[in-house]
Parts: sequence; structure tokens; C-alpha cells
Amino acid sequence: MEQQFIYYMKNGSLAVCEAFLYSKNMMRIEDFLDATYLKTPEQEGVSAKEYEGIVQEFLNDAVLQHYKAVVIRPGYVEEARRLFLQKKVKVLIGTVIDFPYGTADLGDKLEEARNAIEKGADELDFVLNYEAFKKGEITKVKEEVRQCTALCLGHHKTIKWIIEVAALTDTEIIRLTALIKNTVIANFKETDYARVFVKSSTGLFKKENDEKSGATPHTLTLMLENATPLPVTASGGIRDLDEVLFYIGKGVKRIGTSASKELVKKYYGG
Repeated sequence: MEQQFIYYMKNGSLAVCEAFLYSKNMMRIEDFLDATYLKTPEQEGVSAKEYEGIVQEFLNDAVLQHYKAVVIRPGYVEEARRLFLQKKVKVLIGTVIDFPYGTADLGDKLEEARNAIEKGADELDFVLNYEAFKKGEITKVKEEVRQCTALCLGHHKTIKWIIEVAALTDTEIIRLTALIKNTVIANFKETDYARVFVKSSTGLFKKENDEKSGATPHTLTLMLENATPLPVTASGGIRDLDEVLFYIGKGVKRIGTSASKELVKKYYGG
């Protein structure tokens, strides 16, 4: 074994406890990474031309690193598809639907998803209408999960449901994760489950007092306990290698992060 990581949960943080071992010969960290670039030109503070260059650099890096997937805005799906076909790389192309708020009508979400599928997206990350859930509109949320999941699975695509953990209480995280799981189990085949993820965060939700608003060990533990047999994606503010390895060790199947290049470099000792 080349590295040893020792973690456990204590008050929602990582702490030392028992050995959890990883060898570079056993695991490629790239296989877990959804390399993400979702900023707008305005958020980046650059011109449209400069922004195009940033996106191109991001996609070229994915070609070199062979991440599991990229997650980009819908307008760049076709560009990514052309590049990956040209370079003959098997990097999945993901995009976001109703990002970042999740409050659009179901019909609008389905139309946006159909357009992304037509452009060549492999995976669609929907922001679930968690505000409707918080208001008690459970039937509405279940129908959103059912119809959008049916659309994606019907086109042999993977769907990820972003629940925005920072906007929810612990009880709400548990209940919303279970709602997604139970809706999928009630409406789809067991062989479909691996293509329906529960995902923690958009990465853009802002909490007061600069408190972390994305994935945390505590929130991911709640999701993992209540999503099974559906897989889980940890996302939102993930830039630390120790945190990534902790999540993988707990059973998270994907890591959504804008720091993929730096994480790969750290993992291999660069």
C-alpha cells in the first residue's frame, strides 16, 4: 500500500480513527470524477471570447486526464461530443437541467432535457424542485422524479437528482433522498437503479456566515444511508483529496468537482 488515510465522523467533520487503505495500483481516482465547469462568463468575469477559451481548455484537459465524466452547460454539449469523438476518448458528457434553482415547471424541465439528449448528453443532472418539497407538495415532486427519470432511462441516459443539501434540514435530506429512492423503486426495474443517482449540491447555493454550502461528511452520510440501492454523487465545494477519499471509502460512486485536475495531481503525488 502506498498511502494510508485514517478517518471517522465526529460532529460532521473528519477525525482520526481506523485505517482505510488505498493503493494507486488498486484505484484510479479519475474513474470517480465528474469534472465540472458550470460558471457563466459573468461569474468568471471574462469576455465571451475568453470564456470560449476556458471551456476549450477544460474539455482538452478531460481528453488528457480521462475523467469519468465532464459536467458542462447545455450549450457546450455538442462541442464536447465532437471533440471526444475526434480524440476517441470515452469520457461521458453530462449537463445540468433547470440549473441552479430547480423551480421550473415539469414541462420546461422535460423540454430542456430532450434538447440536451438530442445534442448528445450522456448524463443529465436535474436540480430537483426542493422548494416544492419543503412546502409539502410531495405529489408534485414524485411526479417530477417519475417523469424525468422515465425520459432519461427511456433514452438510455443516466440521471442525477440534485437535492441541494444546504437548503435542507437533516430530516428533509433523509426524507427527500428516501422519496427519490422509493419513487424509483416503485416505477422502474432493479436493473435501472445504477443509472439514477442522488446528488448533494449545485455548488452555487449560498448560506449565511460563509458556512459550507455543498457536500459535507455529515450530509453525505445521511444520503448514503437513505439512497441505497441508488448510487450517490458528492458535489459542492469539494477540493480536498482527503475528503474525496473519505467519500469514496464510504461508498459514494461519483465526485462532482471543479478541482479535478488538482485532485488527480495530488493523488499521484504531483
